[in-house]
Amino acid sequence: MTMTAKLILVVALVLSIAIPFGAYLLSEKKKGNFKASVIANSFFFFGTLLIAHVLLFTGTASAADNAAVASVDGWRYLAAALSTGLSCIGGGIAVASAASAALGAMSEDSSIMGKALIFVALAEGIALYGLIVSFSILG
Repeated sequence: MTMTAKLILVVALVLSIAIPFGAYLLSEKKKGNFKASVIANSFFFFGTLLIAHVLLFTGTASAADNAAVASVDGWRYLAAALSTGLSCIGGGIAVASAASAALGAMSEDSSIMGKALIFVALAEGIALYGLIVSFSILG
């Protein structure tokens, strides 16, 4: 990959973060512009993915033993990483909500500890499902 291609990719990554959040922070109505900020952020994110596909995943790349890696393998690894990462983020958000509610409920009535732990465990299962999906993508 040439130096120009690396520079274009770095600029696209920086702009995909800086422009939407800069527009959100500079706006006067912060609540109304959140939707526009999310739309702009997703536009720049998928644009960066397109640029990365063109610059990084097209053709073949040779490893240390000169084995060719197709562009499909790159997208498989990206999909596995996204499924694991996003499911862990979602599981963390779910566990945070369920655990705080469970602690609040158990402080009033300690006999519901088993039911509360089941809800926390179900929320944590989301991360495990994402890990299973990433293993099935890679396998």
